[in-house]
Amino acid sequence: MTLFSSSPSTILHRLAVGAAVATLALSAGAAHAQQGSSIVIQGKDNWLFPGWGSLTQVDTRGIDASTQLVRETRDALAAKGIQLEVLVLPDKTLFYQDKLPDGKALSPEVKRRYQTIQDKLKAAGIATFDDEAVLRRLKDCGQDVFYRTDQHWTQAAADATADALAQRIRQDVKTLAGKPGTGLPLGSVFNERRYGDLAELFLSPEQRKQAGRETFTVRRQAENQSLLDDAPAPVHVTGHSMVQPYFGFPQKLSNALDRPVSVNWKPGNVGHWIMLLEYLESPAFKQNKPQVLVWQMFEPTYAQGPDAKGLWDNASIMSADAWRGRMQAAIGK
Repeated sequence: MTLFSSSPSTILHRLAVGAAVATLALSAGAAHAQQGSSIVIQGKDNWLFPGWGSLTQVDTRGIDASTQLVRETRDALAAKGIQLEVLVLPDKTLFYQDKLPDGKALSPEVKRRYQTIQDKLKAAGIATFDDEAVLRRLKDCGQDVFYRTDQHWTQAAADATADALAQRIRQDVKTLAGKPGTGLPLGSVFNERRYGDLAELFLSPEQRKQAGRETFTVRRQAENQSLLDDAPAPVHVTGHSMVQPYFGFPQKLSNALDRPVSVNWKPGNVGHWIMLLEYLESPAFKQNKPQVLVWQMFEPTYAQGPDAKGLWDNASIMSADAWRGRMQAAIGK
């Protein structure tokens, strides 16, 4: 598996695993845009939730506008023989509504927001799958799908999503390029005790002590991974910190597909629009175009377009027309 760090030009040939990686993955910029106690929602039983998404309102017009840009991207990629798979990850609050504090609850519209996005994507003929259903089944079997004091998903959730995505890719692409046996072997797992990112960065020392550390499950690098690092990857994943190697998603996807998988991601509030452009405009894309491009997005921010001032990092802001032009130019080269 070929791993990219914050930009596709930097290739990592080893998994960076540790608390520092997960801490860097926090959407700190998005949180910084909020003030005071709105940064983190302190729920029942010491559950913490990101406070920068609405619990009551859904931007339907924004969802429609984003879906149109995704449709145009799908069409541009398809013209070059590249299959786009859109992976929208559901919000943590959907699965732990009972842990929200008294006086805070999801509106009926927000409860259906993920399905609204799914319906729009499917109506546009965009390849995707219902990850809320995947994670709901996992939780119903007694597995946590998000960490209590962290905004990120558990390894079990990442693994289940990777398996579901692999199934979808096999359905859409009958024959993947590359040779069988080139997928990433999975290493053993170990546990580490630490504070989640929401507790580490946004609680006072007293609040952090009350919230307590929790156990994170991490998969070690397989012993023979280095033999596979330079194999061409027919599948590329672009997204944010949920798909970083620390949580195990790209490794599991590579293993499930039995093919190398490359990934580029960034922490913070850069958003999925600029992450896709960074990959499409990179030498990596120009030199080795993938057969399948997985574009990972996040339910609460799906409706935020490339021009969402005050929500994305300033360097990521551009008009929808500017984004469209760069996307088309990068794919068309």
